[in-house]
Amino acid sequence: MKGIKILERVLATIPIMFGVAVIVFFFIRLTPGDPVDIMMGQSGALSQGEIERMRQEFNLDQPIHVQLWLFLSNAVQGDLGYSYVLKQPVTNLIAQRLPATIELALGALFFSLVFALPIGIISAVKQNSFIDRISMSGAFLGISMPAFWLGIILILIFSVQLGWLPVQGRIARNVGLEQMTGFFVLDSILTGNMAALRSSILHLALPSIALGAQVAAVIARVLRSSMLETLRSDYVTLARSKGASEGRVVLKHALRNAMIPTVTVVGLQIGILLGGNMVVETIFGWPGLGRMVVQAIFDRDFPLIQGTVMVYAFTFVTANLIVDILYTYLNPRIRL
Repeated sequence: MKGIKILERVLATIPIMFGVAVIVFFFIRLTPGDPVDIMMGQSGALSQGEIERMRQEFNLDQPIHVQLWLFLSNAVQGDLGYSYVLKQPVTNLIAQRLPATIELALGALFFSLVFALPIGIISAVKQNSFIDRISMSGAFLGISMPAFWLGIILILIFSVQLGWLPVQGRIARNVGLEQMTGFFVLDSILTGNMAALRSSILHLALPSIALGAQVAAVIARVLRSSMLETLRSDYVTLARSKGASEGRVVLKHALRNAMIPTVTVVGLQIGILLGGNMVVETIFGWPGLGRMVVQAIFDRDFPLIQGTVMVYAFTFVTANLIVDILYTYLNPRIRL
C-alpha cells in the first residue's frame, strides 16, 4: 500500500515539471535581448542572410507555439536541446557541472548539520541561559547575512589576510587527481590521493560555509523550538519519572519527535542549496550549474537556461518527496 502511495506522489510530479517547463519557456523569451544579436556582439559583422540562417538553425524563426512543441517533445525524450553559445548538448553540459554543484551542496549541508544540531539541542536544554542567548543571537546573525556578503568577508579574512584557504576553484592544478565520479573529495578517497583530498577539502571550505550559514541558522532555530515543545510533553515527564537519565530523555525520547518538523526544513533547504547557489558559485569561481546558468542568462542561451531550471525544479520536487517518505518512518501516524 505504501509503495502505491509513493508511486502516486512520483506521478504527481509530472504535471509540476510540465508547468515549470512551460513557464520557464515563456518567461525567458519575455526578457529583453536577442540570442543571435548577443552572440554576434551586435557588431553587425554578419550579413542579414547569415543572421537568418542562424535563426533557422536555432528554430528562432518558428512561431512561439512551434518552438514550445519542439522543446517539450524533445524534453520528454531526454533531449534538452543544444547550447547556442557552448555548442554542446545541454544534457552533457549539465552532467559535467552537476557533480560540482552536488558536492558543494553536500559540503554546505554537512557544515549546517554539524553546527545546527548541537546548537539547537543545547539551546533547548539550557533555555534562557547564557549559552542559549549567544547561540540564538548567532543564529539570528546567520539568517541576516546574505551569502554573497558573507562569502566576500570570508575571502578577505581567510584568503587575503590569513592566507589559509584558496579563493576559487575546486582543487589545485598540481595534485594530479584521477577523476572517477566527478566528486573530487570522493575521487581523492577512492584513489588514495591524500594531497588531492586535502586540496579539495580546503577549496570546499569557504563556499560551503558561505552557502550553509543561513541554512544552519534556520535549522538550529527550528530544532530549538521543536525541542522546547517536546521536552514539556507528558511522555518526556513520564520517562524522567521512571528514572531515565537526562541524556537518554533528550536524545531518545525528545529528539526523535523534535526531528519531525526539522526534517521538513532540512528537505526544503537541500533544494535551496542545490538550486540557490548561483551567487556563491560565481563569487568563489566554483564550476557548477549555478555559475554556468548565470552566464547562460547573460548570453540568452535559451536551451541551457531551460534545461538547468528543469534540473533545479526536479531537485526541489525530489527533496519534498523524500521528506514525505521520511515522515512515515519518523512518525508512523503520518501516512502519505
